[in-house]
Amino acid sequence: MARGIYECVKCGHREIRESNTALLENSCPECGSDMVLVGFEIEPVEELINEPLMEKLSEFYSLGEMQTKGDVMAFEVLEIRETNFERVLKELEKLGYWAALKKREGKVVLFVFPAQPIKEENPLIGIGLFIATVLSTLFAGYWLSSSYIAFLDQYNLPGIRNIYLNALAFSISVLAILGTHEMGHKIAATFHGVKSTFPYFIPFPNILGTLGAVIRVKSPIPTRNAAIDLGSSGPIAGFIVAIPVLLIGLRLSPTLPISAAQMEGGIAFGQSLIMLFLERYIFRIPEDYVIYLHPVAIAGWVGILVTFLNLIPAAQLDGGHIARAFLGEKLHSILTFGLGLAMIGLSVLWAGWLIWGFIILLMGRIGNPGALDEVSPISPKRIVLALIVLAIFILSATPVPISVVQ
Repeated sequence: MARGIYECVKCGHREIRESNTALLENSCPECGSDMVLVGFEIEPVEELINEPLMEKLSEFYSLGEMQTKGDVMAFEVLEIRETNFERVLKELEKLGYWAALKKREGKVVLFVFPAQPIKEENPLIGIGLFIATVLSTLFAGYWLSSSYIAFLDQYNLPGIRNIYLNALAFSISVLAILGTHEMGHKIAATFHGVKSTFPYFIPFPNILGTLGAVIRVKSPIPTRNAAIDLGSSGPIAGFIVAIPVLLIGLRLSPTLPISAAQMEGGIAFGQSLIMLFLERYIFRIPEDYVIYLHPVAIAGWVGILVTFLNLIPAAQLDGGHIARAFLGEKLHSILTFGLGLAMIGLSVLWAGWLIWGFIILLMGRIGNPGALDEVSPISPKRIVLALIVLAIFILSATPVPISVVQ
């Protein structure tokens, strides 16, 4: 309860009392007359504004009206003095703060809030998952190699019949493609000051031996340029490694006239434009021939497929981060929802699209917050980079990844 300031109606004596009643009868200690409430004691309020923070902000921006809600401070930005938002973020982080630059109702608004602590990861988890993935991909490579050697024997074709060598080559190829993809993200994140983990490989008992690899981004993406770099670096790096792996694998893959091959009930790996180009124009494989993929070729095919799936411009996928850099949050949410429904529709071609459609719809509910700075323009170089990624997306698109030969 606020303490009241009282004044005697006769002698004018004033004092502060633990009361807020309007009239205290016969209570003046000087003359015994009545005392009336004339005000309340104002308790000193702790300064909410961090002076070093305000000094630093004034170096970077000319600020107008300020509002606070909890730990978040919002300032109207009258002038941007420092256009390098990554430098702003780095300086504020030294003071224990993060910031976001957004447009609200035609105004530029700077949000400042306490930086979140970054929890250290246990490196043994990543090492353990990597060892498990090496073993699972070796096992998958062994199974693929046994099928490959059986095909060679069935048709008396030349090829590498060392099952262990083929399995090892498959494992190394898959891990190289996935690892390069994720390290591309890691390098881009480090370049832009985004904290992230090293790759976590995901072992899985399927024909590939893995569900891929991921890195965990542990701090916000600073700018739209950085979002494009992070989104494109992984797919480009993985694609660059997948192409020579695919070339080597196709060179090791035997071909046979369709009329002579008995493929009913076998697995057919889907065709992308890049696969068609390599088969038709590099290796000159006739249209009436079938190619039985060597395990290394399957690893290259996996790299192309992973690139395609990651570049779908939805939710928090790599392509989703790139699309979000160009689109507002609402428009990107609509795009994600539309793509999720489209993939459910494409399940008539491949049942796996049904799962992917629901995954994207689920990820879309979480949303994509975008970069902290959504005011600074996207650089021309990043626009060119996004177009390159679009070309890779088209070249790697595989409408029917896997089917059964009828």
